[in-house]
Amino acid sequence: MFYMDGKLQYPVRVEKPSPLFARALQQAIGGVEGEIRVCLQYMFQAWGCRGPAKYRDMLLNTGTEEIGHIEMLATAVALNLEKAPLSLQEEAAANPVAGAVLNGMNLRHILSSGLAATAEDANGVPFNASHVYGSGNIAADMLANATAESSGRALAVRLHGMTDDPGMKDMLGFLIARDTMHQQQWLAVIEELGGHKAQLPIPNSHPDSAEHARYAYAYFGHDVSGTVPGGRWTEGPSLDGKGTFTSMRSEPLGGEPMLATPPPDSGAQRDQMAGAGVPPTAANDPAQRSKGRPA
Repeated sequence: MFYMDGKLQYPVRVEKPSPLFARALQQAIGGVEGEIRVCLQYMFQAWGCRGPAKYRDMLLNTGTEEIGHIEMLATAVALNLEKAPLSLQEEAAANPVAGAVLNGMNLRHILSSGLAATAEDANGVPFNASHVYGSGNIAADMLANATAESSGRALAVRLHGMTDDPGMKDMLGFLIARDTMHQQQWLAVIEELGGHKAQLPIPNSHPDSAEHARYAYAYFGHDVSGTVPGGRWTEGPSLDGKGTFTSMRSEPLGGEPMLATPPPDSGAQRDQMAGAGVPPTAANDPAQRSKGRPA
């Protein structure tokens, strides 16, 4: 169950409304780096969390906080739109060049929402929940969360640099600080679980004997020149302490894939069913079928 009190988590004020900045703020709402994404990500991870309840509760608390961040940003969008032109003629009178596009603002802020925020990014693309990650593996989810907060903080920093409005800089300064904390808390879970060494590889519950050890710590070089970019990932102990990094040129370990000919009722051509030049009686024999392959 969720509750609300009608108050903002942090003050939102706009001294110089900017419809263009309102459009930019949409990225922090419905973009891939935005607050809708992390809110849903933390909530769904929490609702499916199995294991110690404290991790579920932490995720729920932080997901609820992100609802408040969406509210702050939606309020900021609305405040930035308060002096937006409502007609092409109105804007053209002040700026003929920019009038055709209403000075770069998102037209949906006029046409669809009546000068309010929408659940979309800065280009008007609706939020896509395919960016919400919840694997059911606590270590994998914590790393995904740290990445989400990192890209979100990068976006907030860029927005901070785009505006000279004191109120917007103040609000963004708060959001940037919260991104700092959230990065720290997700990585703190990894540390509490034993650190990256204990958690790698993810999932660490899979038996080592069930993977091919020769390739577990080998960096594959795919450059046809034979050059393999060397670094920490090509030599020295692996980060999980179970192996040693090496490098090798990538080579095909398997043969050319051979698929069976199409069934008679599949809608394919007769030549396909016959194996492209191979007599129909031999079409299902891989050795015979290969003879009919063009050179």
